Amino acid sequence: MERRAFLGLSAAAIAALGSGAALAQATDTGLAGAVAKLADLLETGYVYPDTGKKYAAMLRQKLAAGGYAAVSDPVALGQQLSADLNAVSSDRHLRIVPEAMAGGGGPRRVVVGGPAPGAGSGPQPIRRVSLEDAGWVAKGVAYLRYTGFTGDPATVAATADFMKTHATAKSLIIDCRYNGGGGIDEMNAIFPYLFAKETVLVQMQMAQSVAKARGGTPFDDDKFVRDVPAPVGLIGREHYAVPGTETGLFGAKVFYLTSGRTASAAEHLALAFRHTRRAIQIGETTAGANHFGDFVPIGAGLVVFLPVGRTIDPDTGKDWEGTGIVPDIAVAPALALEEALRRAGAL
Repeated sequence: MERRAFLGLSAAAIAALGSGAALAQATDTGLAGAVAKLADLLETGYVYPDTGKKYAAMLRQKLAAGGYAAVSDPVALGQQLSADLNAVSSDRHLRIVPEAMAGGGGPRRVVVGGPAPGAGSGPQPIRRVSLEDAGWVAKGVAYLRYTGFTGDPATVAATADFMKTHATAKSLIIDCRYNGGGGIDEMNAIFPYLFAKETVLVQMQMAQSVAKARGGTPFDDDKFVRDVPAPVGLIGREHYAVPGTETGLFGAKVFYLTSGRTASAAEHLALAFRHTRRAIQIGETTAGANHFGDFVPIGAGLVVFLPVGRTIDPDTGKDWEGTGIVPDIAVAPALALEEALRRAGAL
């Protein structure tokens, strides 16, 4: 299963959509077929099989009753389908968008997160430059700011190089206040520098029926994810950290900055830090978008972000869907960096 990072929508992709006229050339039959395929995917592939069946039943009933007959534009159909599904059961990741908004027709990979969640289901542009700032912000204080975890090899390499060249830092600030999600590759470049011994970070679960329908789990090819026991009917995976040879940051203070726009994969990192007590989270409660998944085409130029599993706290078995992760130190996001610097002794 290819591991190519995907975060959200580029400005170019949105501009290419224009008014959606090109997509609107799809026939009504194509739109109906897209709804039918969406129902099938949710019935067999959604993170909670019982909820997936409810989604599918609603879609089929409404389709048979002509509930989507008046919708001729795929963009409008995607918005209507997203609203209808979330009316049955809210999921901060589940949405249907034009394929151009999901990175075009190239290869897709499963990601921890997906498109940054929001109140609406329309275009939500996210910059592709995900590592926006990295360097020293004060004597002995290193700083990283991500707007996403894209998994781009250059970004992952830059992350690992930063950790190596700033191994003398007394404090490390990781700023994800405006990080909409992505994958775990950047995290895997950070963790070997922060943990002095092998450490369990978080666990992930999928229904066995979902994994069977997909042909595996999203993390089968990740060297920092391994099998763990799970309740009957579920498949369990565990994300863990392995210490590297560079020991300079093992005793460093770590501060993790969050806001209500810290979502999905960035929340995965927040939970990893919370569970291990390796970082102090500063800011506000995160977005509450837990379920991981990937984009799947349904036809008529549309794709669904299909949530297939969830990330949980190994100790409690709980996730953060709909609630978010509460910071250790609650301050307005605009003040989070100043608070971290103060606690690092830089102010």
